[in-house]
Amino acid sequence: MLLIGNPNNRRTQGLQEARHRVGLQPAVVLPYDELLQTWRQGGTMIDAIHSNLPEPLIRIDAPGEVWEVERELLYLGAIQGRSPLLNGIDDTEAFSPEQTLMMEQEWGRIYAPAQWFRGWKACLERIGREAREMWPDVRFMNDPADIGLMFDKRDCQQHLSRHGILVPPTLQSLQPVRSYDILRTAMELARMHRVFVKLASGSGASGVVAYQVNPLTGAEIAITTVGMEHAQGQTIFYNEGRLRRYTSREEISVLMNWLCAEGVQIERWMPKATLEQRAYDIRQLVAGGQAGHAIMRLSSTPITNLHLRNERMLPAEAGLAEEQMSLVRTAAQAAMSAFPCSWSAGIDVMLTGGANPRAYVLDVNPFGDLLYRVEHHGLGTYEWEMELLRKEPFQHAGYEHHRGLS
Repeated sequence: MLLIGNPNNRRTQGLQEARHRVGLQPAVVLPYDELLQTWRQGGTMIDAIHSNLPEPLIRIDAPGEVWEVERELLYLGAIQGRSPLLNGIDDTEAFSPEQTLMMEQEWGRIYAPAQWFRGWKACLERIGREAREMWPDVRFMNDPADIGLMFDKRDCQQHLSRHGILVPPTLQSLQPVRSYDILRTAMELARMHRVFVKLASGSGASGVVAYQVNPLTGAEIAITTVGMEHAQGQTIFYNEGRLRRYTSREEISVLMNWLCAEGVQIERWMPKATLEQRAYDIRQLVAGGQAGHAIMRLSSTPITNLHLRNERMLPAEAGLAEEQMSLVRTAAQAAMSAFPCSWSAGIDVMLTGGANPRAYVLDVNPFGDLLYRVEHHGLGTYEWEMELLRKEPFQHAGYEHHRGLS
């Protein structure tokens, strides 16, 4: 296995420990920072590997948590040019290639999301292209193009919907929603007064806003993790790690103008099933077509992400009926089948309340197997995945040739 990731972080360590426990050789690790710097200096992926690998199985892992990697992706995004979606938008944050290389980290700051995503997609595309040039029959656990699609909440939800997967209805608009004013107009025309506005390429609740407007009084509330600071004539946006509540039209318009300019997915804010007056959704891991680990995320707020100090609970602990979990597993497996060239993902599923609940897919996370304190058949997430690979030839629906694990 060739693992493209960040060395010494919890994901890489967890995977390597799992491979050791199930009797597999350690993965060869290609650090993102080395790969990106090699590209910037004119080299290729093979120059960064420093090893004569036979045809590998490649796992692409999350690029986050390392500032140097974020900066290199911003650089890569800068040299790609601006997205056609953003043409004519003056207040979209952007940095030149030279600026990105001089940047120093400001903890929590959200830097130019659209530019970062351009860089990330370019990174994925180049990994796919160079890997296939080196190894014509190379296998990816998750195909690079699929990872890019899963990462874009707009395209991903449309893709799932085309495959018959239930997803929350998207806000329809006569023109692209690129500002607060257009958002408000679209909401009024659609009579959709409660929406989630989600940064298209965000993760971990970054850039997610639960937004509602009273149709009679016009009063509005935005609940989000995004904080704002005004310095030297500009507004800086950052992740707070806790929820903030905005009720001022002035502040909400600044927040929404920035988000919409960077690109957003806007969908109906649907009431989730509740347990003891707390709304919940479920992260369901699917690997090799099998539904494995599941964890409930419960919150008294609209946003359930666990890092916001929300409660985690096993479905069995919560007393969730098998009928409900069957709905979750079926929805998650159906969502995964919409990506036939990918092997595993964490699927976020919500159930509606009432006597006849329905399951809606909220998100597909290609790196959604980092789950703590939950087992399936007595195994942690990475152990379970590596055991599946150890026991059976690696295969998924997108590959015609099935071969054993590298």
